[in-house]
Amino acid sequence: MSGQRITSLVVDHLAQLLAQVLRFDGPADAVMSRYFRTHPKLGSRDRGLIAEAVFFALRRLASLRWMMEPAHPQRAPRLAALITLARQHGMTSLDARALRNDERAVRHALSMRIGSAPRLVQSEAPAWLYQRVSQQYADAEALFAALTEPAPLDLRVNTQRARRDEVLAELRSATRQHAPLRAEPMPYSPEGIRLLDKPGLTRWPLYQDGKIEVQDEGSQLIARLVAPRRSEMVVDFCAGAGGKTLALGSLMRSTGRIYAFDTHARRLSGLGPRLKRSGLSNVHPAAIASENDLRVKRLTGKIDRVLVDAPCSGSGTLRRNPDLKWRFDERELARVNGVQHRVLLAASRLVKPGGRLVYATCSLLAQENQSVIERFVADQPQFVPLPAADVLAAQGVEIPGLERTAPFFVMLPHVHATDGFFAAVLQRRP
Repeated sequence: MSGQRITSLVVDHLAQLLAQVLRFDGPADAVMSRYFRTHPKLGSRDRGLIAEAVFFALRRLASLRWMMEPAHPQRAPRLAALITLARQHGMTSLDARALRNDERAVRHALSMRIGSAPRLVQSEAPAWLYQRVSQQYADAEALFAALTEPAPLDLRVNTQRARRDEVLAELRSATRQHAPLRAEPMPYSPEGIRLLDKPGLTRWPLYQDGKIEVQDEGSQLIARLVAPRRSEMVVDFCAGAGGKTLALGSLMRSTGRIYAFDTHARRLSGLGPRLKRSGLSNVHPAAIASENDLRVKRLTGKIDRVLVDAPCSGSGTLRRNPDLKWRFDERELARVNGVQHRVLLAASRLVKPGGRLVYATCSLLAQENQSVIERFVADQPQFVPLPAADVLAAQGVEIPGLERTAPFFVMLPHVHATDGFFAAVLQRRP
């Protein structure tokens, strides 16, 4: 941060926004967007400070609560705002007028040693998630630590419109705040670029011309697990806003046919403008009533490749969506888990003999991942798991550590610097 002090204006707006976000009655980014729309006079610097502070507080909410006891962040949002800003930028960054009568309380909170806090507090996770991850991962402490860090900005180059080296050169020639933009090729995805800065990409010609899309590296690799061939028929069963759909279309060189299904018409509508920018002509979005929609049933046994990007806890995306861990609970996990089993079974009926089915989540939890596949394969012996590492290696993609999770695809933030992803590749017997 520059030498400018953080003013009372920023603290007061951050306190108001935290009071709304910490109700957890909607996604934090949506609450922030709504707040900034109702306060248009806030400058871009102040909006940036406030937004970063909200995400910092959400990533470290467990320790913030611990530092504030017996006060509570939602009931004392101004003190929570001051402590958060001081943790981010240091006590000297706060204007004396912004501190008012809270300086003593802020200094006391900062004097608390997080290393002496209970392990649950240090994990910055709710108890249910802490228990499950700790039981599943031997290196859970490192995983939790990685989940508290902000994610980089990952891009996928649309190879229908550009080459990665061309896009890299153009990005590196750009500047942000008078400094060169830091961009590098991703270590695993052949189409991936990682930005260490976060510019306003949507205003850039590269984005507007459809040469790049924002997509985590792990998500890009899931499209490669589907490995669609030209002229095949493919179904993206839970397409959402279409990130993986577009990646599949690009791999198919805009040939064949991709059905992009989703039960949420509003979410699927986000694919429209992205599809137009991409230049792809082989994608056919369709909102469906359920996994048993007639349009789905008509494709039974006809599809070469089916991707089930299943609804899940999103526990692998907490670097990007830190509020999700506080909005999600075990009751919702049980509900979503039931949906996962039903959707996978329904989608499997579309796969033709010899075809491929890929089940994927952005979850860290075995209950949503390995357990789903083990039950499915036991009930549907006509599907045989394929080693994910072999599927990727055939395309020149080598990822360290996949042999430990074979035959599954598992990527983790503290190991691969991606979001947490799981995928299983299943082949239907001829």
